Amino acid sequence: MSRDVVYFDLETQRTANDAGGWDKKRDMGMSIGVTYSTRTGEYRIYDEKRVNDLIDQLVRADLVVGFNTVNFDYEVLMGYTILDLKHQLRSFDILLDIEQRLGHRLALDALATATLGTGKTADGIDAIKWWREGRVLDIAEYCCFDVKVTKLLHEYGCRHRQVFYNDRFQQKRSVLTEWN
Repeated sequence: MSRDVVYFDLETQRTANDAGGWDKKRDMGMSIGVTYSTRTGEYRIYDEKRVNDLIDQLVRADLVVGFNTVNFDYEVLMGYTILDLKHQLRSFDILLDIEQRLGHRLALDALATATLGTGKTADGIDAIKWWREGRVLDIAEYCCFDVKVTKLLHEYGCRHRQVFYNDRFQQKRSVLTEWN
């Protein structure tokens, strides 16, 4: 049976400010979570009522790949579970890896635009605004696109052993990767 790599992202119902600060991520609430499984070849969209199904899929995965998942998405999800997701899931967080390699953080959009030629379609603040407006399908579409961009970026880094970004002078730079 093939290895199941699950690409993952979620959006929240509230901003950090609404929840009382960045140390209160567990109180931000998930609006929509999206996964893509390499075993099934399908995207799954989870609303808050199905958050336990999302957590189950992540626990069963051979590897969970995301962008800022360890310090953000898992923290939000831990508002719904007693599991210590940071330590119990087999994870690869692209943001943490890039930060370790460069000594500073880069946005997913910066890496995707320079590496893949496509960027994000919105941002987390847009998703919160859509949540307040009841535009759940817009959140799901945006989150699916972020999962796809994360997947394509990870696959590129695995295959080519590097990804790209533009520095503050708009010079294209590469970051060597040892991803698999």
